[in-house]
Amino acid sequence: MFVTLAAFAMTHLLAVISPGPSLVVVLRATVGGSRRTGVLVALGMGFGTLIWAMGAWFGLAALFSVAPVLLTVLTWAGALYLIYLAVMMWRHAAAPMALAGEGGTSAPVGDLAAVRLGLLTQLANPKVAVFFGSIFLLILPPAPDAGLLGIVFAIVFINEFIWYTCVALLIGGQRARAGFVRVKPAVDRVCGTVLGALGVRLIVD
Repeated sequence: MFVTLAAFAMTHLLAVISPGPSLVVVLRATVGGSRRTGVLVALGMGFGTLIWAMGAWFGLAALFSVAPVLLTVLTWAGALYLIYLAVMMWRHAAAPMALAGEGGTSAPVGDLAAVRLGLLTQLANPKVAVFFGSIFLLILPPAPDAGLLGIVFAIVFINEFIWYTCVALLIGGQRARAGFVRVKPAVDRVCGTVLGALGVRLIVD
């Protein structure tokens, strides 16, 4: 059981660490708000990933395989959400970003809004369910007991939440945030382009 859990935890953590829209959203939420905002966004991402993992285990990935039109619909919805975020970044790239406490409005307003942003960002990519379906088949035994399955779901949440919390804590320092604000227009345009490209890639794939 230990070897199985270790293999699963490492495989999933490597996927979490790879740069993607989640990283972009956490960085901007932290810089425009605070470390607390970034951590709350990370919390929402943990919940979003947990939903996909549970969906994959309980048959969502199998449903996608027999009803590919459902995956197509959800993929388009997720892709359009990422493209929407990209357009918003480009539109407001030139607008000054005040740090928290200076009247800034770039970060989510309120704790619930931050959690919701993280949740929606994760749910925007239904292929996460396909990823989990694949590694579940490769790593987990065919009929794991409830205890093993509970630990697997806990690992999914912890990996996502802890990693992006570390990102928020690292970038949330006053000096790092002030430096980010100075280069905000260029960073926003680059990040917006990345998010838009990821949205387009979801559609093309």
